[in-house]
Amino acid sequence: MRKASRLFEIIQILRLAKKPMTAATMAETLEVTVRSIYRDIAALQAMRVPIEGGRGIGYIMRPGFDLPPLMFSRSRRWRRSCCRWRCSNGRRTRS
Repeated sequence: MRKASRLFEIIQILRLAKKPMTAATMAETLEVTVRSIYRDIAALQAMRVPIEGGRGIGYIMRPGFDLPPLMFSRSRRWRRSCCRWRCSNGRRTRS
């Protein structure tokens, strides 16, 4: 599993968890070593993901953390395509 995928999965596991999750539990779920989970948690905390806890205690994510949308909505895609069409026709106007 690539690191980016693993970081995303850790965020998902912690968002859905009702109680603190240990690194051993996450490592078993993701089929990696406990050490990899510790490094990934540290990387996520460095990126300001609100993960609290520690080794041997377990990790939780503060409520209210959401990932930004990875895809545009239908109306946003339409507006972007119109803007691209206008720019490609020499008109540099914004809608």
